Amino acid sequence: MALFFQPSQYGLQALLWKSRVFWPASRCHQLFAASFGIPKRDKVSCFSFMTSSSTGLAVDPQGTDCPPKKRSEVDDEEEKGWDENTQEMHEGKLRFSSSGGALKKQLMNHTVSRHKFATVQPPKRPLCAEEWSRLKEGFQSPEMFEEVMFSSMIRYNSPIDVAKSLLTHVAKSNGDIGYNLLVKYLALCVQQGKTSEICDVYDILKIRFKILESGAYNLLMRGLSNSDQWRMALTLLEEVKRVTVPSRSNYESCIKAATRHQEMTLACELYHEMLAKDLVPTLDVLQAFFDHSRGMKNSALQKELFGILLYLRDNQVYPHKTFMRSIKLWFESIPGENWKGHLTSIKDSGQCPVCNHQLEDSELTEEEYSNLRERIISDVIHGTDTFRKTSPQEFEAFQTFVENRLPFDIVIDGLNISHIMPRKVQCENLFEAVNCLAKDYGRLLVLGRKHMLTNSLNWKREVMKEMQNKADFFFAENISEDDAFLLYATLRSGKHCKFVTRDFLRDHKACLSDSVTRHLFRKWQRGHQIVFSPSPACSYDCVVQTTGDTWHIPYKDIFEEKYSYQIPRKWLCLQQKYRTM
Repeated sequence: MALFFQPSQYGLQALLWKSRVFWPASRCHQLFAASFGIPKRDKVSCFSFMTSSSTGLAVDPQGTDCPPKKRSEVDDEEEKGWDENTQEMHEGKLRFSSSGGALKKQLMNHTVSRHKFATVQPPKRPLCAEEWSRLKEGFQSPEMFEEVMFSSMIRYNSPIDVAKSLLTHVAKSNGDIGYNLLVKYLALCVQQGKTSEICDVYDILKIRFKILESGAYNLLMRGLSNSDQWRMALTLLEEVKRVTVPSRSNYESCIKAATRHQEMTLACELYHEMLAKDLVPTLDVLQAFFDHSRGMKNSALQKELFGILLYLRDNQVYPHKTFMRSIKLWFESIPGENWKGHLTSIKDSGQCPVCNHQLEDSELTEEEYSNLRERIISDVIHGTDTFRKTSPQEFEAFQTFVENRLPFDIVIDGLNISHIMPRKVQCENLFEAVNCLAKDYGRLLVLGRKHMLTNSLNWKREVMKEMQNKADFFFAENISEDDAFLLYATLRSGKHCKFVTRDFLRDHKACLSDSVTRHLFRKWQRGHQIVFSPSPACSYDCVVQTTGDTWHIPYKDIFEEKYSYQIPRKWLCLQQKYRTM
């Protein structure tokens, strides 16, 4: 009984050896094949990071449907909690081949049932085998007991010894510990920073499974990168590279570890490798470079950090306030550079009140505008899947409609704007926007849908007629995609024309093949898009700007971060007073 009451005396491997469950790999393979009715490893010709059961055996990737995300689809998503991470790993994001329908249904039923036990509270001390057996017998669904209990341990951050005692009980009762339980135990170890236990689990997984799925690698790298064994995370990263493209989380764990240990050259190499694989870094990992580079006199590193600031400019990324403060402190810490930072707000004219520098104008030159218009019409309108959502005949009719009425002063995405206030009738939302815009703009074009012409609660005929007296309307088919219409009419009307939509047109930006044109598109968009009627377009370019001895960096405060459409009004102005050798 001492084994169960004193698990802290043993590592996980020792406990499993004592329970005779840690057999050689070949014995494990036979056990999994017998237990789960799945093929042996030597019959699996191709491996991916998807598991076909609670073990780490891989499925044929042809049975999955996981298209890679475009760069434009990636957001600055938040890191997930450990429990959510493991549930997502084994429940929400598994893909099954067509032959696994019954297994899929069974696991989905288990997923639904697990939510019934969200409030299960784990014991506060390690239990012996008899105590765990009694708890399991009294559980509503005994077959799910271990899974639910481990999820609760993660949620309540239970002591590792409690988790070990449950694993030991499972090993002695079943003769095996399933992949899911091992990974949940790993999540708990990572959550508590138990480096030796993380290494133990990795050693076990390495022997028992040829390859792990992505969630296990994420946990291992995250756990090891936060420890004195952080270089093991680099080894794991190389292991993942041999099979697939590592995830953003994989890279960022290693980059943060390298910056914390002042291995800035390594961190920069991983950062560039990450960008080359079209992975979008989070603001947290970019901030890590500035946090851990303070006080360093290193021209190569300084060039890299300036490059990060230019990355923010090129991709129209706005730092949050914490990141901005880190940038300020780094500049002011550079030996002999004498930078001084000030937080400020830029005037509507675009002049900085700190240094009196005039920010870049958001207007394009005639040559830039002409090039952008040609590229959007060729690459975005004619070069994409425009005609999947509309017909060539309809778009041709629209072009004729526009050419006969040019130029417009403002083009409005009618259906999009009609949903500004969800509780109001849609035609009233649009009516208010048209009325407001008609006061400042002469020629208005509203892009609508044919269902707007049907007299209904949301689209009252008398309101529509009144709007048609103030603006030109083009009514597309109800299934048509109107972004291409919006861009075409705006660009054909000339440099002065603005457009109104809450859509940020990210997919269309992604269709532009080179960074110069994407930058011009963003600059034109910032100066010409009105998100809703009270929100004016900005006369100056809201991106990171530098003259060499000044930097102007826009950032978002807490309120603005909640609204992605909000143009930042707060800036960090950095001036270099003088340099000393």
